[in-house]
Amino acid sequence: MAYYGNLALRPERTEEQQVKSNAHVGVAKTKVTLRRSIPIGEKLIYLFTIGLIVFVAGLIIYRYAQIYQINVNLQGTNKTYNQVSEQSKELQKEIELLSDPNRIKEIAMKNGYVPVTGDSIVASKDDRNAMAMKQR
Repeated sequence: MAYYGNLALRPERTEEQQVKSNAHVGVAKTKVTLRRSIPIGEKLIYLFTIGLIVFVAGLIIYRYAQIYQINVNLQGTNKTYNQVSEQSKELQKEIELLSDPNRIKEIAMKNGYVPVTGDSIVASKDDRNAMAMKQR
């Protein structure tokens, strides 16, 4: 009776049938294919290739880290340059304000200096001293 995969329809095996099938298994020859392993030279080539790829990847990552560090330093330098440039501009404005001739004249007047009149001053030099005198 054919059961076509349905275990409910399959008849039970007797011990004799099981012994026959087991005896038959020992007699039957099955072809076993052995898988050849990869030769050692080829394994070394694969290992060298993987090592080379890891080395190159590490080198690239290292260079990117250096480039990043240089960019950070460059940005810091630019920031410092901009601050110093702003300070320089502020100091230049202060120089212009302090160098104003009218302001200098006012401060001189407050400190007791008198303006120079139209009389000219003559400088004469003798052997020991240099002297400036007002002409009369």
